[in-house]
Amino acid sequence: MRSASICDLLAGHSFIVTLILDYDAGNLGSVKRACTEVGLNAEFSAHPDAVTQAERIIFPGVGAAGSAMRSLRERGLDTALKSAIASGTPVLGICLGMQVSLDYSEENDTQTLGLIGGRVCRFKLNRPELKIPHMGWNEVRVKQSHPVLAGIEPGDEFYFVHGYFPSTTQPEHALAVTDYEDDFTCALGKNNYIGTQFHPEKSGRVGLRLFENFARWDGVWQPDGAAPQNGGDDHAE
Repeated sequence: MRSASICDLLAGHSFIVTLILDYDAGNLGSVKRACTEVGLNAEFSAHPDAVTQAERIIFPGVGAAGSAMRSLRERGLDTALKSAIASGTPVLGICLGMQVSLDYSEENDTQTLGLIGGRVCRFKLNRPELKIPHMGWNEVRVKQSHPVLAGIEPGDEFYFVHGYFPSTTQPEHALAVTDYEDDFTCALGKNNYIGTQFHPEKSGRVGLRLFENFARWDGVWQPDGAAPQNGGDDHAE
């Protein structure tokens, strides 16, 4: 007898699970363990219908932008993600999942999802002691308040492993920065979407706090000084 899929669970029960998007980009197990630690009922799925029905979505990933986008498009997950964003579903992008949420990545010269305006650039470093990829623990400095980043204090460090970094065309969407020779944006937010370059699932206590915050977040956020918005992303068509 086959095991129940997330679509079976969604169709047969009144509760709705958190969906961890499975698009062959790895790192799913550690995300699921972090969800379990904070009491999030999370399931893996690569099915577009599950994406559009889930209460909240975690969009993780490690690997290359080109292969990630091919996998998303072949499965119809690019369209499903845009539909979920437009409907107001809270979405958390992690590492590669965050990078392919922008418009373009220099990695493999890849057109990406366009959920947030901007591009992903390769590090070009001058200090020989700094290596690519950027790997290890580094301080995250919050620049704009956001419910998912609540409780992150000065000096709190998160785990990074990446050779590319996001550069948004809309400064109001930059939530936090990290220094690696120069400051780069390491967390982005727009409406009901938030993405992190760092790996909260590999960041111990402070990372679990971020998952706890995401579990409580209703998807409503506004940049400092802006009117509240929810869903209806002008990039998600």
